[in-house]
Amino acid sequence: MRHVIALDVGGTGMKAALVGADGALLYETRRATGRERGADAVVETILGFAAELYAYGRDTYGTGAVAAGVAVPGIVDPDSGTAVYAANLGWRDVPLRALLSERLGGLPVALGHDVRAGGLAEGRVGAGRGADRFLFVPLGTGIAGAIGIGGAIEAGAHGYAGEIGHIVVRPGGPQCGCGQRGCLETLASASAVSRAWAAASGDAQADAADCAKAVESGDPAAERVWREAVGALADGLVTALTLLDPRTLIIGGGLAEAGETLFTPLRAAVEERVTFQRLPAIVPAALGDTAGCLGAGLLAWDLLASSEVSA
Repeated sequence: MRHVIALDVGGTGMKAALVGADGALLYETRRATGRERGADAVVETILGFAAELYAYGRDTYGTGAVAAGVAVPGIVDPDSGTAVYAANLGWRDVPLRALLSERLGGLPVALGHDVRAGGLAEGRVGAGRGADRFLFVPLGTGIAGAIGIGGAIEAGAHGYAGEIGHIVVRPGGPQCGCGQRGCLETLASASAVSRAWAAASGDAQADAADCAKAVESGDPAAERVWREAVGALADGLVTALTLLDPRTLIIGGGLAEAGETLFTPLRAAVEERVTFQRLPAIVPAALGDTAGCLGAGLLAWDLLASSEVSA
């Protein structure tokens, strides 16, 4: 069975899979990233993990993978195959595509950004299937975005397209790691809601999931925290849909796990804010934490297809 290797590298864990030509996940496994061991050790773990997946596929299906795809966080240059910078992994200018290809015996390798890879998967085989234009926004530790157009993800001229988390929605608001104040991710990410609810509840261990449960039980303090986060999120999303006019708006990440506790007020808040804009369908992501890994596999299949066409 023809298959590709897919790797999604996160700050704490790596997800890996063998992905069939139809996008099916044939085999899935995970392991710790081990970033505390340093950037070189993380790279070696990636290379070794990929080699193990190749061997597993060869032993299971009688033939090795035909390509590989890897999705990583931070700044990525997919054209050169370089992982340019990732603060949480401590690396700079890692020629990851070349290193992986060498370890895998010359196999073609695609390198992509983790959020854009997740958006690619959601757009093709997840919640955005059939939508010619969509915006994928995962609400996790931060907030990022992937712009889907015609079955592909728009990276922008310099690879920075989709960084919706750094739209300023509350000028003079909380300090953001990017250097600005009042960025969307400082107010509406899962980590932002966790911080706000921990302060409001007096429980330092409380998180966004706890806040959602408190909202469902009618806690006024939780409702206030939630309302402020949803309002900020709606402001950021309306800016994005004004610029991009997506047909579908896909919300994922940890905060989306609150289900209609998030989506019902969010849809209402967005609708209240639009004037001339057309409302997109606002839907939850469908693929969960497998999106990035599946997207890496799709990148590998796309690379293979383009190579076969050019040949």
